[in-house]
Amino acid sequence: MSLLVIGTVALDSIKTPAGIQPDLLGGSAAHFAMGARLFQKVHLVAIVGQDFPQQHIHFLKQKEIDLTSLKVGDGKSFRWEGEYKKEDLNSALTLATELGVLIGFIPEVALHQKRIPNVFLANIDPDIQMGLLKMMHKPKLVGLDSMNLWINHKSKELKKLMTQVNLFVANDGEARSLTGEYNLVKAAKALRRMGPELIVVKKGEHGVLFFCDSFTFSFPAYPVEEVVDPTGAGDTFAGGLMGYLSRAGKINKTVLKKAVLYGTTLASFNVEGFGMSKTSPLTLTKANQRLKKLLAHISFS
Repeated sequence: MSLLVIGTVALDSIKTPAGIQPDLLGGSAAHFAMGARLFQKVHLVAIVGQDFPQQHIHFLKQKEIDLTSLKVGDGKSFRWEGEYKKEDLNSALTLATELGVLIGFIPEVALHQKRIPNVFLANIDPDIQMGLLKMMHKPKLVGLDSMNLWINHKSKELKKLMTQVNLFVANDGEARSLTGEYNLVKAAKALRRMGPELIVVKKGEHGVLFFCDSFTFSFPAYPVEEVVDPTGAGDTFAGGLMGYLSRAGKINKTVLKKAVLYGTTLASFNVEGFGMSKTSPLTLTKANQRLKKLLAHISFS
């Protein structure tokens, strides 16, 4: 069993109250892979430009992420520059975006990858996500993430895509924007009616809500004393969630709860350092140690 993800691989320049870091390895697919690799072999589908540092490619390969379907296009890599203010570390202010080779990107997947049973469509244009999904041969579990840009400008395409997936992951703002429901339980129910059987609503420092037809549950976030850089936390969460689900090979209430808890745990590491500085050296043993602390926090024991 293995896991395939499509999304962005980017160069991020980030400013937070903790400092400024230019040209970090980032992007939805890269952060996702850094979390999911703890549970499953990850195949990454994305595009970078001619200017993309070879050290980042080498770094991803060292983490045993399969880059067979990482294209190098003619042009510049996708770049994002953002800032987080001390009073609101949950939201980034975008200072600059350079799409570069993302414009016109048509994903390609190697023949041996088309039968991978677990697929995650990390944040990228929904037309690109749909193009990838059409290449796959009857995947068993398909997860989807998006963002307000696509909700606002490609709502029709996104909603069509939602009818083709099993799992939808959104933050609270995205869930409200897509459904028009402020109450998150009502929003989750509305998202379920759009197609996906499994709905996960991330609430940042306030935890996560899970909804399906049979049951609903919620968990708090792991208490992090100092948030350094939240960039990629949601993607890392999705990596832990989807990575554990694909490793388990089955879906039930117990498995789903543990998958959400793993996602929460890995996201808590992500925010403690810039870029992937805290998730790249992470081992499953270390993640399990923090997971136990989170469980103790939840049970008040």
